[in-house]
Amino acid sequence: MPTPTTLSIVPPARPAVPTHDAEALTGPDGLARIVLNDQVYQLRITRAGKLILTK
Repeated sequence: MPTPTTLSIVPPARPAVPTHDAEALTGPDGLARIVLNDQVYQLRITRAGKLILTK
């Protein structure tokens, strides 16, 4: 006689969070502009290697 099968419910996988290399994004000058809802933000890499996002 066959044994009952146990079904497990697996939630749908979440899409991966996009990952970007900051140096590739900012280029050789360490600066990039990002637009969100018609607002322009500036992303820059400091000399200490930190990221700063300003409006």
